[in-house]
Amino acid sequence: MTAADDILLDAALTVILLAGALLLIRIWRGPSMLDRAVGVDVAAALIVAGIGVQAATTRTRYYLSIMLVIAFLGFTSSVGIARFIAVRDRPNSPKEGP
Repeated sequence: MTAADDILLDAALTVILLAGALLLIRIWRGPSMLDRAVGVDVAAALIVAGIGVQAATTRTRYYLSIMLVIAFLGFTSSVGIARFIAVRDRPNSPKEGP
């Protein structure tokens, strides 16, 4: 690996760590459940990005299947949370009466 590759991978890892720190603040202070759900989805994306940087650093492709599984789990969890929030926040239908 060249020196430029090392610098770029270190910069990518730094940006991912900074995004992770800001993400933890968003999850901790999120005023609504939806903010926290989006935070968990972004956390899965940051984990995949971090594993991608590790795979690029070590120049191995064995991490790609792990990245795929984590991306799938992040997607399904965000869909499940969105369905839960949609059911919980559904407005009640007006009662029909005489």
